[in-house]
Amino acid sequence: KTDEVNKRQLSAVLSVIKDWDSIVIAYEPVWAIGTGKVATPEQAEETQAAIRAYVKTAVSADVAENLRIQYGGSVTPDNCKDLIAKPNIDGFLVGGASLKPSFMDIISTVGPSKLQTLWPSYKEKMEKEGCNEAAIAAFKYN
Repeated sequence: KTDEVNKRQLSAVLSVIKDWDSIVIAYEPVWAIGTGKVATPEQAEETQAAIRAYVKTAVSADVAENLRIQYGGSVTPDNCKDLIAKPNIDGFLVGGASLKPSFMDIISTVGPSKLQTLWPSYKEKMEKEGCNEAAIAAFKYN
C-alpha cells in the first residue's frame, strides 16, 4: 500500500515539474510522523528505491538518478549512520531532533559520508549561480 500511495501522490505533480534540479523529495512513513518510531534502514531503502524506480518510469532515468530523496522518519544519532549508508537515501528531513544538541552528532556522522560524493556537483552549481569563492568555501563541509 505504501508504494501505491507514493505513486498516487507523485503522479499528481510529476507532469508540472519543469526544473528537476530544484526538486527534493522527502519521504516519511505515516506511522512514523510524530511517534518517534523509525523504519529500519532496509524498510526505508525499499520505499525510497521504489520512489526512484517510479520516477525513472514516469519521467526518465536521468531524472531518477539525479533526484535527491530524503528520509524523514525520526532520524537520530543512533540510526543515521545505517540509514545514510543506503544508496537511495540521499539525506534527511530532520524534524524535532534538529532542536536538540545531539543534532550536531547527526551532522557529524552523516556530513562526510554523502557530501564528499555530492560536493563536486554542488560546487559547480554554486559557481554557475555566481556565488563568490568565499561563499563556496564557507559552504563546503570540511
